[in-house]
Amino acid sequence: MLTMFIWSFVVGGLICVIGQLMFDVGKMTPAHTLSTMVVAGAILSGFGLYEKLIYFAGAGATIPITSFGNALVNGAMNEVEKHGYIGVLTGMFEVTSSGISSAIVFGFIGALLFKPKG
Repeated sequence: MLTMFIWSFVVGGLICVIGQLMFDVGKMTPAHTLSTMVVAGAILSGFGLYEKLIYFAGAGATIPITSFGNALVNGAMNEVEKHGYIGVLTGMFEVTSSGISSAIVFGFIGALLFKPKG
């Protein structure tokens, strides 16, 4: 069990280090870094590699933003099997709708409670 925690920490840390290097060394904006990490997770999921990473690292692979790309692809693939190609459009939002809705609601609450800049 201890090794599972260690690998989770190492893999999650490496994903975050990659994102930080993209931001600092690659001089990418936060939005570009975020988008690239989501797309990387989606590509790894499309090749069937992200599920293996989740099996190996647990929360170290499910907590970072790359897991969002994995969730989008998994939802789309599951719905394609059930409903055909229209499932691509509906499936990716079925799985991720709670996360997207939470981000919208909490962002709105944060904007009400604090003075947003801009």
